[in-house]
Amino acid sequence: MASDIRIDNFPLKNETDIIIGLGIEIHKILGHGFMEIVYKDALEYELKTNNHSCKREKEYAIPYKNIILPHKFYADFIVFDSVILEIKAKDGIADEDYAQTINYLKCSECKVGLILNFGRIKLDIKRVV
Repeated sequence: MASDIRIDNFPLKNETDIIIGLGIEIHKILGHGFMEIVYKDALEYELKTNNHSCKREKEYAIPYKNIILPHKFYADFIVFDSVILEIKAKDGIADEDYAQTINYLKCSECKVGLILNFGRIKLDIKRVV
């Protein structure tokens, strides 16, 4: 997050707050220790139950010079058609997770990324612009 962006004027703050709230609810119920797929399933359930628009495993092409590379990337979720959401279940959010989310933002044209890591006793949250 850029140092000149305050948390109260963060882009898509309302949307990311909703997603974070659902993540906290899931973490309260399931705790930590499950595989990523379990948290993705729970999150998809919560998003759909609450009538929030989401696409799971959204495919994106990777442009390079004047071609599209043969390999694609798959964002865990696109929520509200504007937020890249990556789910992790490990010891912590690594620099590679942050870099991955930045690259997803470049390819997707989304303005905000959110990483939720369920692998710790407390939900680990990182907003990315």
